[in-house]
Amino acid sequence: MLEAELDFAEVRRAFDHAAASYDAHAVLQREVCDRLLARLNFMTLQPERVLDVGTGTGYGLAHLHQRYALAELCALDIAPAMLHAARMRLPQPGWAQRALSGVLNRGSQPHHLLCADMDRLPLADNSINLVWSSLALQWAHDLDATIKGLHRVLAPGGLLTFATFGPDTLKELRTAFAAVDDAPHVNRFIDLHDIGDMLIHAGFASPVMEMEMLTLTYADLKTLMRDLKGIGAHNAAASRKRGLLGKSAWARLEQAYETHRLDGRLPATFEVIYGHAWAGDKKRREDGRQIIEFNIESRRRKMGLR
Repeated sequence: MLEAELDFAEVRRAFDHAAASYDAHAVLQREVCDRLLARLNFMTLQPERVLDVGTGTGYGLAHLHQRYALAELCALDIAPAMLHAARMRLPQPGWAQRALSGVLNRGSQPHHLLCADMDRLPLADNSINLVWSSLALQWAHDLDATIKGLHRVLAPGGLLTFATFGPDTLKELRTAFAAVDDAPHVNRFIDLHDIGDMLIHAGFASPVMEMEMLTLTYADLKTLMRDLKGIGAHNAAASRKRGLLGKSAWARLEQAYETHRLDGRLPATFEVIYGHAWAGDKKRREDGRQIIEFNIESRRRKMGLR
């Protein structure tokens, strides 16, 4: 789980504030999104309804719209400003198209924007065929409960596919902050194996997990911190220290991070976890026991019995 409980009012505020600057700083996020999209090439699923969890400014949403042109899309995010930016990425019909929508847009499906918490999905059971989430699940208040909720809304045979961060993410920054004080400054992320266990416990079938390390490099620490702030990913722990670091603390942080400099650049490591799993037939009791049905009459007829 996360090292400290998150202040979700601060999470919402940070992402709302970052909506305007997000795309200028989200180099890693776009790369991971592209790699997650590429994994859909191996899936034959043609979903009627797609849920994008943590849609952000809608980079992935726009690609999902292109890939599944006839699907009904639902974009969910905790930050209203992010959803507004995501809306702008989708095709915006003019007055003529709206007036003639019955002719020009026949077969197209509506798109829905939901400002909601991923821990409490405002969606009906078995209503979604594909749940997609790129670098959002690390912000879940309770990932175990979130995964159970995703399983609940997936229809039988539906697919969950996601990317999230693992424990070694920003390890250099975490180590450098440890030289300044004992307060939490960097979120703790959940291990790949623990996420796999959560998927199985929630009732998912055939989970597949992968991990890769991606490294960005920076000329200095200020540029790294500017990128993190630009995407809204600054410290939101409820027990965080309020206010900016003082000059002395900042100098110690810079000095500690300098020990990681390699070939003239400061590295920032991101452990990226990819996963997918199927909802299965969903015939499972709440206590985890699976229901196996036998059609006795059909079996008797096949055996020539009365």
